[in-house]
Amino acid sequence: MSDQKKYWIGFNLVKGIGAVRFQQILSFFGDLSIAWDAPAKALQEAGLPQRALDNFLKLRQDVDLDRVYQSIFDADVTVLTLLDEAYPHLLKEIDQPPPVIYIRGEWTPADEFAVALVGTRRVTAYGQQVTRDISLFLAGHGVTIVSGLARGVDALAHQHALQAGGRTIAVLGSGVDVIYPPEHRKLAEAIIKNGAIISDYPLGTQPEGANFPPRNRIISGLSLATIVVEAGDRSGALITADFAVNQGREVFALPGNVLSPASRGTNRLIQKGAHALVSPQDVLDVLDLNQLESIKTARQVLPANTTEAKILQVLEFEPLHIDQICIETALAVETVSAALTMMELKGMVQHVGGMRYTAIREMSRK
Repeated sequence: MSDQKKYWIGFNLVKGIGAVRFQQILSFFGDLSIAWDAPAKALQEAGLPQRALDNFLKLRQDVDLDRVYQSIFDADVTVLTLLDEAYPHLLKEIDQPPPVIYIRGEWTPADEFAVALVGTRRVTAYGQQVTRDISLFLAGHGVTIVSGLARGVDALAHQHALQAGGRTIAVLGSGVDVIYPPEHRKLAEAIIKNGAIISDYPLGTQPEGANFPPRNRIISGLSLATIVVEAGDRSGALITADFAVNQGREVFALPGNVLSPASRGTNRLIQKGAHALVSPQDVLDVLDLNQLESIKTARQVLPANTTEAKILQVLEFEPLHIDQICIETALAVETVSAALTMMELKGMVQHVGGMRYTAIREMSRK
């Protein structure tokens, strides 16, 4: 983690500073390290209300950022901010994305092809069977399954995605080091090995009730679509579906018995315009993911970030020495060297000897 990142982590620790105030502070000061050391009056001018300001001033006095930073590193937790290239692109697209997310496991580019699968904790036999079928089918077709690690539908979705050999992401309403419910610790460990556990709450945050609706916003934000299997009138899964609609994402709902309390929410979603999920294939058809493996392969040979795009641009016409690439891209040699190594593995560039590189012609024409 960079030194700058510790200040993002610091502000994320402050109660009362969410995505909106985070952005206000960043816009006002231009640099969070400057904001961290700023006097109270300047922070007020940046738009920080008194209660949040009091919380910040106390935390700034009591907390050693270097120690917090080290504890996160020691816990093998990755921190991504909105400024990081690796920050999930779908999540970055939503209104007021979380400024900081914590990850145990690994978030990969393949996880951009994700679907949320959520529902009631009191899942019926019908819901269990359908959750199994959907999870196995989608994970088997390369779709990452996102859910909330809760009892019922969430846990089943994660379990069957893993059973299919696929990837799954669990979004928590607590710190990533606080697994809730506690009986899902073994499941969480399996997810970490084949996906990731994600939260925007700092390490050590306990699973309070107020944390879960905002957590649902991240579940839908990470996903191309949200599927609700079963949901009662007041199910948190309906909150996730509402977030998905507001984020411009697709919503699917499983039709159910009109007399079943577990299907009242899903039937109402269909009544309001959600896709009626009759078959898991419906999801691939609506999202145009029937050729997902081909799509992933194509993405692997396209520029993954601005660094790769700059290098491809300067290699368009002739082989160049790495020093010349650095000059023309205005990038540090270590950045260029690391990118060239990855681009070689992806078949985007070729080393032609003497530290000279050329773009593979098929790529340069795309």
